[in-house]
Amino acid sequence: MLEGKAMVDDTDMPSKMQIQAMSYASQALDLYDVLDCESIAAHIKKEFDTRYGCGWQCVVGSSFGCFFTHSKGTFIYFTLETLHFLIFKGA
Repeated sequence: MLEGKAMVDDTDMPSKMQIQAMSYASQALDLYDVLDCESIAAHIKKEFDTRYGCGWQCVVGSSFGCFFTHSKGTFIYFTLETLHFLIFKGA
């Protein structure tokens, strides 16, 4: 399914949550056009809010910059296909 496709650039999430993040990203890419980054991010945020409680943020795109504070154990930044994914829970 995801083997060889996703590359984690940085994270402090538990591995089970990392796998879930990449799975939700893959699902979103199946549901939405790769150019519809807003819908992809909204899908992932909704899934994380449902599974892990409210307060999650998701940024998706081919080029972006950011600065944020997150709760320990809730951050992942990875690449899947041509997009970069940043998922975190605000502090």
